[in-house]
Amino acid sequence: MIERIRTKALWAVIVLAILVVPLVIWVSPWWLLAEIVLVPLVLLGIYDYFQLRHSILRNYPLAGRMRFLLEGMGPELHQYLVENDTDGRPFDRDTRSVIYERAKNVGDKKPFGTEQDVYNAGYSWLSHSISPRPMIDDPEANLRVTIGGEQCTQPYSASVLNISAMSFGALGQAAVRAMNQGAKAGGFAHDTGEGGLSRYHKEAGGDLIWQIGTGYFGCRDADGDFDPEAFRANATLPQVKMIEIKVSQGAKPGHGGILPAAKVTAEIAEARLVPVGKDVFSPTYHKAFSTPLEMCAFIARLRELSGGKPVGFKLCVGDPREFAAIVKAMIQTGTYADFIVVDGGEGGTGAAPLEFSDSLGAPLNEGLLVVQNTLVGAGIRDRFKIGASGKMVTASAMARSMALGADWCNSARAFMFAVGCIQSQRCHTNQCPVGVTTQDPKLQRALDVPDKSQRVHNYHRNTVHALAEMIAAMGLDHTSEITPDHAVRRVTQFQALAFSEIYDHLEPGALLAGTAPARFQGFWDQASAESFRPWSASERAVRG
Repeated sequence: MIERIRTKALWAVIVLAILVVPLVIWVSPWWLLAEIVLVPLVLLGIYDYFQLRHSILRNYPLAGRMRFLLEGMGPELHQYLVENDTDGRPFDRDTRSVIYERAKNVGDKKPFGTEQDVYNAGYSWLSHSISPRPMIDDPEANLRVTIGGEQCTQPYSASVLNISAMSFGALGQAAVRAMNQGAKAGGFAHDTGEGGLSRYHKEAGGDLIWQIGTGYFGCRDADGDFDPEAFRANATLPQVKMIEIKVSQGAKPGHGGILPAAKVTAEIAEARLVPVGKDVFSPTYHKAFSTPLEMCAFIARLRELSGGKPVGFKLCVGDPREFAAIVKAMIQTGTYADFIVVDGGEGGTGAAPLEFSDSLGAPLNEGLLVVQNTLVGAGIRDRFKIGASGKMVTASAMARSMALGADWCNSARAFMFAVGCIQSQRCHTNQCPVGVTTQDPKLQRALDVPDKSQRVHNYHRNTVHALAEMIAAMGLDHTSEITPDHAVRRVTQFQALAFSEIYDHLEPGALLAGTAPARFQGFWDQASAESFRPWSASERAVRG
């Protein structure tokens, strides 16, 4: 349908302009007045079709002009368009304004103060200092975090903001190329998502975090099982900086996924090591391990096969006892992951069942607290770096996540918007109107890779710069110094509390000493390194 209407407006004007010619010759010269209108429209439509900066106009010459015309008609209508997409679904205003302005290098300064209701419960802010610090020089190069523990021989110096996991297949090749070129220019990392390590991820040479999901795409045998040699071949590439095991994701935790046959092109099949033109399934669980102890062994195996690179895992937190079981297994075996990425249940850019998106998985703040408190309470927080992802768009959102324990942040939707996404919500149909989430080459032509890669870099540079300005204003030299005391939230119209007052924060080693608050201690005591399933009361009694 989209293909049929894509250039319909332009062709309609061209046909009308041609039909007017015989009318001018045989009926009346007055018909030339129509050509005065039609010929400029034809020229404008042709310009739209070949220009590189606007994806909508490139795919919808002339017709796309209506969108920009409406946006410019006045602040009230512009506000409506900011808050709603063309289908009337919610369009995150903060996302739209911040990302587009930073990606296009447009100043994000505005007059007349905040438009938020600062006395509404839920409003949050960061505490500045009367004695601010000088801002760090060249934040993009220097605001970084080293990832890799004692068992890692190739630690990675990561930016505090990186591209979150999005697969080639879910994204088209043009979007993948633009993101990786932007990552290369800005010196930050690009997570491949679970769809394998494609030629387009490797083309520009940007740093990669290779995600290994339940389908083992890019490192699987003919039966879909993990293939160590196929893994080694990709994991040892210099461009691959870290390995991430996807345990679960915020959009649809515990669900798995499917890439429809129509989207499984030869290039996708090559990256995923699957047959062309057949549905590709991601199972709901890993076959390489089924217990926390086996998961630790898998982590050790991947680290060895990759030549000592940082290996970690990503999860959306569900039952806290399951994460406690993983921590117990790491302590018992002495094998530790190098990093943990916490994915909030509110996040996710790909299509997911509505009930999963709305009702499964802990939101980012709660997930971060479970991970942070469990690691601190077990006395091993210093062995890990924690990443956070889940609707991460602004520097202030990053700072709030860091106040709850995150060392760095990942964003998916921000970088999708930077390459031209307009949130039309057709990602699962292969009919993305701006060429971001489609394998259709006619639609992908809208996305000009050099232009959009620059926007990816712009967004990263401007957001990290904004974060550096904020922490300097808070009297800090680095994001690692942000604590729960620095973030404040209004809990009622008449009361505001620091994160340190709202949330429980365990003392180091409290879980091992048995002195943690009853709720946390209960989760810990019920967890077993031998199984993700918590022990029952009778099992705990038998096992002591």
